[in-house]
Amino acid sequence: MCRIIAILLLCLFVFNAFCQNHKDLPAFNFGFEQISKNSRLPDGWFRWGTADYNLKIDSSVKHNGKVSLLIESTKDIIKGSFGCIAYAIPADYLGKEVEVRAYMRAQDAADSETGLLLRIDDKNRNILKMENSHQKNIQGSGFWNYYSVSLSFPPKAKTIYIGAMLTGPGKLWVDDFQVLIDGKDISKAKRKAKIERKADRDHEFDEGSGIVSIALTPEKTETLFLLGKIWGFLKYYHPEIAKGNYNWDYELFRVLPGLLEGKTKVQRNAMLTSWISNLGEVKSDNTLTIDSAKVKIYPDLNWLNDTTLWGSVLVSQLNKIKNLKHPEEHYYIDIAKNVGNPEFTNESVHDKMAYPDAGFQLLALYRYWNSIQYYYPYKNLFEQSWDEVLKEYIPQFINAAAELEYKQAVLSVIGRIRDSNANIMAPNPVVTTFKGNNRVPVDISFIENKAVVTGFVEKEELERSKLKPGDVILKVNNKTIDSIIKERIIYTPASNYTTQLRNIGIDLFRTNDTVLNITYQRNDSVKSITARCYSRDRLYKMKNFQKKDTCFKSPVPGIMYINTTSIKNIYLEKMLPAILKTKGLIIDLRGYPAESVVYTLGKYLIPEPVAFVKYTSGSINIPGLFTFSEKKMIGGDSRKQYKDKVVVIIVNEFTQGSAEYHAMAFRVSPRVTIIGSTTAGANGNLSDIYLPGGIRTMISGVGIYYPDGRETQRVGIIPDIVMHPTIKGVTEGRDELVEKAIEIINK
Repeated sequence: MCRIIAILLLCLFVFNAFCQNHKDLPAFNFGFEQISKNSRLPDGWFRWGTADYNLKIDSSVKHNGKVSLLIESTKDIIKGSFGCIAYAIPADYLGKEVEVRAYMRAQDAADSETGLLLRIDDKNRNILKMENSHQKNIQGSGFWNYYSVSLSFPPKAKTIYIGAMLTGPGKLWVDDFQVLIDGKDISKAKRKAKIERKADRDHEFDEGSGIVSIALTPEKTETLFLLGKIWGFLKYYHPEIAKGNYNWDYELFRVLPGLLEGKTKVQRNAMLTSWISNLGEVKSDNTLTIDSAKVKIYPDLNWLNDTTLWGSVLVSQLNKIKNLKHPEEHYYIDIAKNVGNPEFTNESVHDKMAYPDAGFQLLALYRYWNSIQYYYPYKNLFEQSWDEVLKEYIPQFINAAAELEYKQAVLSVIGRIRDSNANIMAPNPVVTTFKGNNRVPVDISFIENKAVVTGFVEKEELERSKLKPGDVILKVNNKTIDSIIKERIIYTPASNYTTQLRNIGIDLFRTNDTVLNITYQRNDSVKSITARCYSRDRLYKMKNFQKKDTCFKSPVPGIMYINTTSIKNIYLEKMLPAILKTKGLIIDLRGYPAESVVYTLGKYLIPEPVAFVKYTSGSINIPGLFTFSEKKMIGGDSRKQYKDKVVVIIVNEFTQGSAEYHAMAFRVSPRVTIIGSTTAGANGNLSDIYLPGGIRTMISGVGIYYPDGRETQRVGIIPDIVMHPTIKGVTEGRDELVEKAIEIINK
């Protein structure tokens, strides 16, 4: 299943052109019987997957009705590619479970993966749930068979995708789909009551803000800085905006031209006062209460009281809004239940404008800056005043003269929060081209402060390339590594410098050319080569489909090694009897865990429940406030404990997020030793932020702390024994950290 899910993630935005029309269909076309004239596919159905599969309407082989749909591989299929037919359904139904059923028939597909697809996305096209039935592979029997797959139905679901797929050679016919909500056919399922807010009906600036350019002066820059702060404060604090009575993006474009024409501070403040008054009357009730013992970060609102800046009338007006008892529901913000990270709801992506106008570019800065101002749990760690960052970037955003320049400004401001979870997420064609669409299939890491070859995407590349593990890269296209680092670091967001180097190493051999000139050193010899480059999609498929499931192995007798990048709880339960018989356990966290095994494994490593973490999360009714949760416990039945045996955990710069959380949890065991180097320092459930121009970025949305309040963000997991790989070890093909772990266990 993970293979198909991985490659489907590449298709996240492919469906844009197709999902616009499904509401216009006269009925669900689950049997493929509705086919428009000259159409190559049944109405409403569209292609996912790669071009090396043919999708055809077939009238000769069908389960029922006049036709079926055939997915057929070509002779030239690429390893890791797939063919898929898909259909989009609006998720406006009430229910707890969605099930898709269909009949399938295969031919010459015994060595291929086939299955039904069910995927559920939210309104921002994030995948909430996805499943397929390929574990029930159908073989080439030549008979029609019935298959089904189901998922729980998330409350925030926006679109349901159903489909069928073939991965590998052969033919797959599919026919007679059926979708059920809580066991009832979707045609008879209850629909959600549609709640439309006033903000949803405001489309005045859908095609542009009307603000093409802004001629900045120091006075106008100051006005824009102050407007950005007030706009964000009102967005999260004003009750009428919370109700969804205003499209707050577009209200910015209504007030902005007049403010820019103002000549004096008095005129500016009068316009702001009038603007706020027109939003609706509010009455302060002074009922806000805060438990100071639980507070990690207080709202940054002292600026509201500056009468010299705002005047007494505006200060009074703003404080009334601040002191309201705010509702627990808000049109633009939600706090995820049982998790605590912010969910920025009803934020338009404005993706029709890849390169938005000056008004929308300013909106992007305001939206991002205020998302961080009120809902970033690590704002207290900023070295530079966040106000100063807003002032600095106003000219950069407004004066961005092209799409790339605009998105570089976004990348740069994202880098200021120093969060390894924050970046411009793919797919974003301009950013991808900026970094390079192609790549030499060689892995690079910084070892001993040098860019070193550590591996290859596939074995064939080892034979094709003249590079070998341990080679030190000196130049790429005649640029020294130091100059490349200096050039790229501003566009490489990360929590710490080590992780920035990690990301630069990953992208070091990216280019838009088909070849790359590389100068490298091996021992005392310096050589240059011209290396072949491949598309990143091709490399992704090559790497993903060559990865073997090696989550358990025994490097030496009596010691068990766990690779968490492919671990599953179901595997762990089966392997526990063998693990409990060993004298030592190595847990490799140098990568993102495939599944969380914190509690499954933790109950065996830790005899009695013990606190290992506490969280902070934000607030809807007091935006900007972050408070601590109760401490979380880990530990289990001492009778089942991995008693008197040594556990060694390996970490490095690839230990991020969930991997860091696992290390925090396991290290409370008295028999655990952590070895390795600085981790990525990015912990906390992820929250998406969408910006004009189709930009999606993320933040660590929850604060993660040790029980005593020590930080993990930026700091990461500090090893008990600091150890780095060496160039010599890489050259010799040794994993020196695993060797050290074995040594510790044997001692």
